[in-house]
Amino acid sequence: MTASQPQDDVDDLMPGEDDLLYEEELLRNPYSMKLWWRYIGARKHAPAKRRYLLYERAVKALPGSYKLWHAYLQERKLAVRGLSITNPAMEALSNTFERALVTMHKMPRIWLEYLTLLMEQKLVTHTRRAFDRALAAIPITQHDRIWQLYLEFIRQPGIPVETALRVYRRYLKLEPSHTEEFIAYLKSQESWGEAAQKLAEVVNDDMFRSLEGKSKHQLWLELCDIVTKHPEDVASIKVEAIIRGGIRKFTDEVGRLWTSLADYFIRQGESMFEKARDIYEEGLASVVTVRDFSLIFDALAQFEESLINAKMAHLDIEEEDDQEDIGTDFLLKDDGNDLDLRIARLERLMSRRPELLSSVMLRQNPHNVHEWHKRVKLFEGQPTKQILTYTEAVKTVDDQKAVGKPHTLWCSFAKYYEKHGDVHNARVIFEKAVQVQYKYVDDLASVWCEWAEMELRHQNFKRAMEVMRRATAAPQSSRERLTRDQRKNLPVQERLYRSLKLWSFFVDLEESLGTMESTRAVYDRVLELRIATPQIILNYAMFLQEQKYWEDSFQVYERGVVLFKYPHVRDIWQAYLTQFVDRYGGQKLERARDLFEQALQQAPPADSKPIFMQFAALEEKYGLAKHAMTIYERAVKTVPQKERLDVYKLYISRASDFFGIGKVREIYEMAIEAHPPHDLADDDCRAMCLQYAGLERNLGEIDRARAIYVHASSLCDPNVDKAFWEEWKQFEVKHGNEDTFMEMRRIKRSVAASYSQMHYNMATVEATIPSTGTVEAGSQQVASKLKQEDEMAALERGAEQAGGTGLFGRFVRGEVIQQGEKDAAADGEAGPSAPNPEEIDIDVDDDDEEGEGGSKDMELAQKEVPAAVFGSIKRPAAQEAVGAMERLKRKKAAEKG
Repeated sequence: MTASQPQDDVDDLMPGEDDLLYEEELLRNPYSMKLWWRYIGARKHAPAKRRYLLYERAVKALPGSYKLWHAYLQERKLAVRGLSITNPAMEALSNTFERALVTMHKMPRIWLEYLTLLMEQKLVTHTRRAFDRALAAIPITQHDRIWQLYLEFIRQPGIPVETALRVYRRYLKLEPSHTEEFIAYLKSQESWGEAAQKLAEVVNDDMFRSLEGKSKHQLWLELCDIVTKHPEDVASIKVEAIIRGGIRKFTDEVGRLWTSLADYFIRQGESMFEKARDIYEEGLASVVTVRDFSLIFDALAQFEESLINAKMAHLDIEEEDDQEDIGTDFLLKDDGNDLDLRIARLERLMSRRPELLSSVMLRQNPHNVHEWHKRVKLFEGQPTKQILTYTEAVKTVDDQKAVGKPHTLWCSFAKYYEKHGDVHNARVIFEKAVQVQYKYVDDLASVWCEWAEMELRHQNFKRAMEVMRRATAAPQSSRERLTRDQRKNLPVQERLYRSLKLWSFFVDLEESLGTMESTRAVYDRVLELRIATPQIILNYAMFLQEQKYWEDSFQVYERGVVLFKYPHVRDIWQAYLTQFVDRYGGQKLERARDLFEQALQQAPPADSKPIFMQFAALEEKYGLAKHAMTIYERAVKTVPQKERLDVYKLYISRASDFFGIGKVREIYEMAIEAHPPHDLADDDCRAMCLQYAGLERNLGEIDRARAIYVHASSLCDPNVDKAFWEEWKQFEVKHGNEDTFMEMRRIKRSVAASYSQMHYNMATVEATIPSTGTVEAGSQQVASKLKQEDEMAALERGAEQAGGTGLFGRFVRGEVIQQGEKDAAADGEAGPSAPNPEEIDIDVDDDDEEGEGGSKDMELAQKEVPAAVFGSIKRPAAQEAVGAMERLKRKKAAEKG
């Protein structure tokens, strides 16, 4: 390097000709921020030293310009990027920051950049002091920005722990809610004592709210973990008091707190093992949940097992030492009795588990009767403990809060004394039990019944009767005029005399042990109290009948039918009527009839069928057959529709036995021609029609049978009731001719069309009913329209007008009178009628005629079709004398030609 090189560097720093304009302006106005900024911007490609000189001149002229200082510092930082922290440029940059902070000490951004630079240089003391200067310089409202970086600095490796702790303590004075961060740092540095202190302060501070979302319970558990696992480090803290406070305050996981407290004493050494065992026992005796109990019990069992294992390992070592040192005095040796003690302690603990668990369940709910019974069973074979348990149970259980039946405890207690032969003390227990204020009357009644049963088991019959008389005695003050709500507020002892359970038991005792008069007095008292049930009425009447007091038993029945209504009185009426008929038969027929009429008057239609049948049987056996028929007729009009067919069958059977075929026909016609509300269901009506038609066919009345088929056809859809049409078809094949067969087929098509039209009209009405209308209205319209268009109904009405009323009005001398001939005679017309436009053209491929009585398998008699078939249309002359079979033959010949 030559001597002229420094001079050259100085020349490079001097302003050039291009800088003269800026320099002259700065001479005139050296404090202009815009001039300095334009000058620096114009020289952005100049060497770094020259730009640094410009910045130095600018900040010297304007030391309070944040913009100039920030730009200068950023350029200096960019220049040292990637350099070693020991490079002199790093120190120069730090000095520049120091000079900037002389005037920029209120700017947090400058401080943050400076502190970040110091942290990179690993200058611990210098950095800590810079942080302190920053906190002292900037306003407190900006401290959170500095503290964030400060905490990051002290958490770096190599920072002294004491320094970090002091910084954290200062930080918590500003932000006490961030205590959890400090605790986490203390735990990471294994400073368990201070961490426990801070946690204790947090859990005792009711105003503290965890920023990490932890509950007070979680903080308690965290504190317990620290103090129990590091007892040496937390000697200054009252660990037991802290954990017991948590047990009292937090009841959801007290099992874990108890085990933590015991673990604390276990870790202190062998001298505290007994204290730890006491803590476990105290926990088992105080927890109220099975989960906590299981946690403590398992921890205690594990603790005892660990002691046994440690003792066994110690004995093994001692045996090896004894073998090496044979000369040791045997009096100084451990004979292992301590091991037996520890094993016995563990076995006793395991045997006590059911008892301890029962105690937990009872602490959870001391009014649980079932748990008390289970506890008594645990002490099987220990009379003293069982008696103490029963005594504690009856004292503890509140009858108003009891879960279960509290009276069973008293009864079981008394039975326990009875089982051991101490009947006197059992009576004492029962005497106390009947004075308890139970929640329900039935509980008190059960106690009295159990007492009486105990006396019966010991053959003390008089004492048992006396017990029941005491139980059923009415209170001295009259309570019978009180309302039901008022009675509910009375003690159970004053409401006991109305207990049906008690009176039922008393009645049984009187029937077995008492006299006739005393038993009747008890039954009458039950009826007077109006607490009798239908079964009481039946039992009373049966008792009197066994004693041959028939009329008295019937009076009891009379009282029963007055007390009860249907359906409760059904059994009473059934027994009353049956017993009366069996007793008197036909001797008191009028009285029996009055009873049946009274029963039918009260009975609803659903329950009237058995009474009608029994009434009719009475008339058949002892009365008049005409009266029986009248009863059957009333029955078919009264019983529900689903039972009507069975009544009709029985009615017809009895009519056939007593009056013959004329009455049977009358009943059949009444059944199939009835109108609502006494008609049969469609299925039942079809079955009745088929049965009627079968009867007429067996009697040889073919025309009558055919008329029945015609009448029933309107109820039988050919697409659904195929069995009916098949039966009619077989009937016509066997008994009819071509004309009747064709008439049957015409009716079948007419009915099928009628059902199809019905379905179509229903669909149309459902689609066209206005939104304000109802479906029922539309259905009524369709029904009325179909009724007008029913061809079968019109045909039957015409037949009735022509031949008289009734189903068989159209038949005279066994022949069908055609309506067309009647009309022709009335109009004075003669000769053949016009051809029928609905004439049926039988096709050769008709399935119904092939092989089933058709023209190929059967020769049918030829008979001229009546004019009524063709109506008023004139029949063609060419077809007048040609039957259906001839037309069929001609058609086949024409097709072949």
